[in-house]
Amino acid sequence: MNSKQFATVSTSQVSRQPALIANGRVHILPFTDMRAVIEAGAEEAASRASKDSFALDEVKFHAPLQPATLRDAYAFEQHVKTANQNRGREVPEEWYKFPVFYFTNPRSIFGPEDLIPYPHYTAQLDYELEIAVIIGKRGHDIKAADAPNHIFGYTIFNDWSARDIQREEMKVGLGPAKGKDFASSLGPVIITHESIADRQTNRPGVYDLEMSARINGVEKSRANFKDIFWSFGEIIARASDNVELMPGDVIGSGTVGTGCLLELTKTQGPWLAEGDVVELEIERIGILQNTVGRKQENL
Repeated sequence: MNSKQFATVSTSQVSRQPALIANGRVHILPFTDMRAVIEAGAEEAASRASKDSFALDEVKFHAPLQPATLRDAYAFEQHVKTANQNRGREVPEEWYKFPVFYFTNPRSIFGPEDLIPYPHYTAQLDYELEIAVIIGKRGHDIKAADAPNHIFGYTIFNDWSARDIQREEMKVGLGPAKGKDFASSLGPVIITHESIADRQTNRPGVYDLEMSARINGVEKSRANFKDIFWSFGEIIARASDNVELMPGDVIGSGTVGTGCLLELTKTQGPWLAEGDVVELEIERIGILQNTVGRKQENL
C-alpha cells in the first residue's frame, strides 16, 4: 500500500513545520506550511522529505492546516432524521434534493490536545464527529465523478457547537453563526486516498471507515463513513457549482449518525462540562483529542 500521511508538527529542535509520517517515523518537509505541501502535491512533497526523522512521541501534532475556507455539509441521513425528530419536526424535503452546507470560521482552528474554549454564552456545549476532505486541486463546476481528483486527503473534524445559541439563531432563518464559530478541531493527520484505497466504495470520495467518539474514555458514538447519504463527490459538485474551489479549502461531512450529544440526549443534556476529554477516532486517520477548557467570563 502506497500510504501517505501528512501532519504539522513541532519538536524541541523544529518549530511548527509540515511533515510526512512514514513507517512510524516523522520526516520534516521543506515547505512553509501545509498549503504549500498541498499545492506541490503528495508525491512531490513526499519525495522531498528529510532523511532524518523523529519518533512519534518526540513531536507535538498541531492542526494540520489553516483552511483557506471551511465549509461543513449535512450529509448523514441518520443524524439529520434524529436531530429533526428531537426538534419536533420532519426532515425538510429539500434535504433530499441537493447536499447543503454552511460556511464556518477558518480562523478559529484547533489541533490535537488543544484546550477548547468554553464560550460564556452557552450552557449546551456539544461535539460533532465528522470526516473532512482537503481540496488539493483547484476546480470550477467539478463533476461528482471527477471530485476525487480534486481531493488531497482526509482528516478528522470536530465541529464544536453551542446548541442553545444555534437553536435560537436558526429560528431567525440564518445561521448557525455564534453557535459554531468559536472552535473547530482538525487532525491529527491528513491521509491521502492511497492510504485507504482498499476501503473504497463505489461512490466517489466515500470509504468504509469506522468512526467513534468518546467522552472521558466512555464511548458515546459509533458509525461508518460509508453510510453517508450525500457522497463527497456530490458535495464537491454542489460546492463548486459556479464557484472555484482552491487548494487548502476544507469541507466537512456533517455529523455522522449518533455523532453528537444532541442526537443522544435530545435537549436535556448532560452537555459537555469543563475538563471533559473528547476523543474522535476514525479508522486509518487516528484520534483527535481535545479537552474542554474553563467557561469564559462575559467581559
